[in-house]
Amino acid sequence: MAKIKIAQNPTFSAMVQVPRIGGEPAPVEFQFRYMDRVALSAMFDRWNKSRDAWAEKAQKDGATWEEVTTGEIALQADQLGEIVTGWDLEDEFSGEAIANLVRTCTGAPKAVIDAFQAAYSPARLGN
Repeated sequence: MAKIKIAQNPTFSAMVQVPRIGGEPAPVEFQFRYMDRVALSAMFDRWNKSRDAWAEKAQKDGATWEEVTTGEIALQADQLGEIVTGWDLEDEFSGEAIANLVRTCTGAPKAVIDAFQAAYSPARLGN
């Protein structure tokens, strides 16, 4: 019988199909930070509060599309910075590179977050 440790590895890898404008999505391996269930739920609470606060401020202040987009990019870059620890891209992993990815690859934040969440899905356990 195989034995495993209860403690999880501090990071894990998953393939992300990064959308490319005018082309097919490109498979890229991302390294993610492992979080236990409590830390994961706290992070999602923070993300939801940040998103709601930004939406409320943007609506109240009558933000322009540019301001809304800039705020969304900052929020998504913060989110990816919280979960991603590395990647297999030509660009060296850094906070600035995360911001560039979010700014230039519109569908990348959702694809990365979806891959992160999918790794926690019980359906991955199989039969």
